[in-house]
Parts: sequence; structure tokens; C-alpha cells
Amino acid sequence: MTQVVDPGTADLHRAARQMAAAIDAAFDSLLAAPDDPRRRLFEAMRHAAIGGGKRLRPLLVKATGDLFGLAEHSVVQVGLAVKAGALVGESAELGIRPAATALELVHTYSLVHDDLPAMDDDDLRRGKPTVHRAFDEATAILAGDCLHDLAFEILADPRTHADPFVRCDLIRALAQSSGPHGMAGGQMMDLMAEHSPFDLPTITRLQQLKTGAIISFCVEAAAIMAHIPPEARTGLHGYARDIGLAFQIADDLLDVEGDAELAGKALQKDADAGKQTFVSLMGVERAREQARILVQQAKAHLHEYDMRADLLRAIADYVIERDR
Repeated sequence: MTQVVDPGTADLHRAARQMAAAIDAAFDSLLAAPDDPRRRLFEAMRHAAIGGGKRLRPLLVKATGDLFGLAEHSVVQVGLAVKAGALVGESAELGIRPAATALELVHTYSLVHDDLPAMDDDDLRRGKPTVHRAFDEATAILAGDCLHDLAFEILADPRTHADPFVRCDLIRALAQSSGPHGMAGGQMMDLMAEHSPFDLPTITRLQQLKTGAIISFCVEAAAIMAHIPPEARTGLHGYARDIGLAFQIADDLLDVEGDAELAGKALQKDADAGKQTFVSLMGVERAREQARILVQQAKAHLHEYDMRADLLRAIADYVIERDR
């Protein structure tokens, strides 16, 4: 029997493959290892960053950029400058790729630190040894620090966007979503969850910070680059909030029902640590139904957009259909 492939799914998988290849190429160039005593540090960063991973967050930046006609990669002339006594053209990358690369650097740094013995103490990530296992703990800490720093170096670079106010807004938005009011704050709550019984509202808040804040930056980044005013971003924020929670519920379900080999990491660690999750508090079937409801809500937030939002809709469906 011939298998029928949904065109939307095919487009999603194609876009995901293209984004993964683009991000890996960017990392390969950015993290070229020097021939000096820093080489081990760069090798650790490459180990963490290149290969594996869903690259879902950069894909969300691209999909949101599609709404506003932002190219994935576009180098344009933005003016003239004097360099070495000569008048030369200045260029900027006005596409979404630099911001997507910076975002993925922050996400990767968070995984390196999250895997450390002081945090989750994991041995496997994306199907290969975690950085502190492949190298050592001190190198892993430095590698995570440097991945984080490089992200903001990219966003501050004039080649990322010609408008300095756009660059400042991108830096502020990523700092807010990854710091104490975002991902890092959520990670602290996650550590406290091992010692305190959290109820459903607290778990929801934890995940909105730990997972959802960075996902919100994905749509925010494209809106910033497209000069969309804050009051016109409400639907995008609603979409990001709902798929962020749906993504985490799906993760909790995979932690209970998934295949560790497909996931490329150890499963059922939250239960072993005594942490409350959406699944432990709601049960498997109720959690699965809640994830479906959140995905439908997320897609409803895109009602003002036509087929330009098809990739965002496909990503929302993928969030709860994935097996890793």
C-alpha cells in the first residue's frame, strides 16, 4: 500500500532539515578550533553544538519571519565606510539566520550546564556523551559560558541587522528570556522541585519560564526584526505560550512512555528525583488531551495570518506528535 504523506508534514520536515544544515554550517564556521591551548575548549563547544537536536527554536524564528517576509539569509549593502584608507561598502545580514544562530547557542549552552553533575547529572545528550563526560566538568562549564557569550556577540554585530535599535532590542529580549525572569529562573525552580511538592499552577509557571520564555523569544525576535509594534504581537505571544506548554507536556509524556534510544538521553529521571510534572499531576490521558487543546489554541492565535502561517501551524502539530 502506498503511504500518503501530508504535504504540510513534508514541508515541515524539509524546512527542519534545511535549518539544521544551516545552523550546523554556521556553528562549524563560528567554532573553528584554533591551534593553541584553547583548542580543547573549542572542541567541547563543537561537541555540544554541532549535530543532533531538533533545531526547533531556530525553525520557529524562520517560520515567524515568513509572516513578515523576512528572508532566512540576505546580505545587503547598508552604506559606505573608510577602511585602511579606502572607501568600501558595509554589509549586513538582514535575514533571520544570525538571530536564529544566537538563539540556538543560548539553548545549547543551557543544555551543557543542565547536564552537569550539579544540575541533572546526565551522561547522554542527543545520542552522545554529555560534554562533561566527553571532556571534563571544568571544560564543560567554560564551553557553556562561551556559547552563551557568543550568542550576544552575534546579536551585537552590525552585520546581524543594520538598525542598532533592532540589535539592542534583540539583545534585551534574549537576555530577559534566558535570565532570572526566564530560563535560568525556571531552572532554579526545577532544582527546588526536588525538595518541594509543586502544585499544577507552580509547575505551569516553572515551565513557562524554563521552556516557554525561550520559545517566546523565537517569535519575538522575528517581530523585532520586522519592526512589528509590541501591541501587534499579542497573537504571536499567545501562540508561543501555548506551544511552549504543549511542548513541555509532550516532553513529560515522552519521559514516561518514550524510547530512550530515540530520545538520545535518559528518561524517567523526573520521577526518580521525585519531581512533580504535568503527567504526574494530571495523569497520562488528561495531560495528552491538554496538550491537544493547547495546540488548537496556539493555531487559533494565528487566525489573522493566511497561508504564511502554515509552517507555524505545522510546528504546533509536530510539538505533540514527535517521538523524541
